[in-house]
Amino acid sequence: MKLLINGKSAECSGGIQTIADLISLPEWSGCLMIIELNGEIVSKENYESTALSEDDRLELVHFVGGG
Repeated sequence: MKLLINGKSAECSGGIQTIADLISLPEWSGCLMIIELNGEIVSKENYESTALSEDDRLELVHFVGGG
């Protein structure tokens, strides 16, 4: 499945069906983030039930500590 993540094209394997599947990947695992799917913010409670489709646009905004 082809997705647009943070403005970059990404090819995801067949095991990625939901937002929860996507953020379980090593590059996103453990990050505190806000997720926007096709212009709509998805609440954390809905990550498991929100299915991804071909050509979805996602913005994954993660927080970085600093001072």
